[in-house]
Amino acid sequence: MDFKKIYRKIGFPRLIISAFLIVLLIAAAILDIPLSGIWQDIFTRFGMNVILVLAMVPSIQSGIGINFNLPLGVIFGLIGALVSIELGLTGFASFAVSLAIAIPLATIAGYLYGLMLNKVKGQEMTVGNYFGYSIVSFMCIFWLVAPFKNESLIWAMGGSGLRVTLSLESSMGGVLDRFLSFSLGKIKFPTGLILIFIILAAVVWIFSKSKKGTAMRVAGSSEAFATSNGVNVDKQRILGIMLSTVLAAIGIIVYSQSFGFLQLYNAPLYVALPAAASILIGGATLQKAKIIHVIIGTFLFQGLLVVALPVINILSEGSMAEIIRIIISNGIIIYALTRKAGDAA
Repeated sequence: MDFKKIYRKIGFPRLIISAFLIVLLIAAAILDIPLSGIWQDIFTRFGMNVILVLAMVPSIQSGIGINFNLPLGVIFGLIGALVSIELGLTGFASFAVSLAIAIPLATIAGYLYGLMLNKVKGQEMTVGNYFGYSIVSFMCIFWLVAPFKNESLIWAMGGSGLRVTLSLESSMGGVLDRFLSFSLGKIKFPTGLILIFIILAAVVWIFSKSKKGTAMRVAGSSEAFATSNGVNVDKQRILGIMLSTVLAAIGIIVYSQSFGFLQLYNAPLYVALPAAASILIGGATLQKAKIIHVIIGTFLFQGLLVVALPVINILSEGSMAEIIRIIISNGIIIYALTRKAGDAA
């Protein structure tokens, strides 16, 4: 057995995270923490977060790199959900209307953002990061003056301005989690969450194999080669960031309905780093990303956070799960950004 070949295929980040996750699962069993609850939380958090991680694939394939401006798509997803609540819709109707409003808005925003990124080639991740901060700060003003009238959305005192956290219990909270769900022993499997990811992943995979998808991947892998073959690189980059922005809008709606709340104001800032860390843990690079990287990375990253919380709390008699999350997410991103091209993922 060639251990070096296996090591190169698995990659250092995945090897370390996988080993750490196994150690934590063993520790949870020793500490008599119910494993059924842990596995249910892992499956649920996987379904909640995986579409946001999937949003990284088109931006990487098109040559833009990690999309640190996921908050742009997230904001339009939130707007779609807010409008559905304002209209008093419930269940799948609320979820569907949220998507129907968010997707066109995210498409337009992604197109305009793509035009801007074509002006700053080579600095996309830096510009995206700061643009994300800018748009979130601007929307903090919008949330205060937005013309919503539904009493469940606005502050009770003053009668204007949206609340920081909004409950989805009476609208679309948990509609996907309950859809076709079934139990495996004590584990309740969130079938709807996994199904919508499978559908979106299939769409992304089919697109990547199509003529347009192939052109986008060629433009992302080698600009000179793409140009010599008549591929409009700028157009493909715009297409990649549009898809990424739309997936981010869909992802936050799926996440929020499972979480049970919409989080406004500064909350959109915190979606990009975990998504970036997840896809890099899964084996993606700054030039190459696949659906399998999304699945592996999200499972490892979310699994680690789910298991770490109860185990570390018991062992340390305090909360260190957030510290571990920050160390892992930022550490993996630094590792990916600083290694040489061609190194093992």
